[in-house]
Amino acid sequence: MSLSELTGSIRSQLTDAVLAIEERSPRRTWMTVRPERIREVARYLFEDAGGRLATMTGVDGRDQIEVLYHFCFDHLGGVVTVRAQAAKPTPEIDSVTPIIEAANWIEREIHDLLGMNFRGHPDMRRLLLADDWPEGLYPLRRDVREKLPNYGRR
Repeated sequence: MSLSELTGSIRSQLTDAVLAIEERSPRRTWMTVRPERIREVARYLFEDAGGRLATMTGVDGRDQIEVLYHFCFDHLGGVVTVRAQAAKPTPEIDSVTPIIEAANWIEREIHDLLGMNFRGHPDMRRLLLADDWPEGLYPLRRDVREKLPNYGRR
């Protein structure tokens, strides 16, 4: 099986969950999915297709927080990045930690730094920020300077 064949399988198996698929090269595919279906997509890529979650990335967009799930398919020599977005000011998406244990700390980091709430996460305690860090203030959000004028200044 090739990465392109995997992409075709994803299209047929997860038709309603996938909003867009872009094959950027023979070894690189990006897909945008419905945020309410991320757990189903992650389960398929991890359990059925044999992918491994290499890492996740949180990105602050203008009106939403985007979570990128980077799945490596070593046996195919490629990477599939799955994009799911949730609207601000209180973005929320299902946790994939119950399926992929490796997502645990990454989801906690994204929560601390960008304010993404991962529904169903087994332990949403802070991981990076101090216990006395102000609630509702996320250091990697675009609006952090507006909420904390002296942030990052000497």
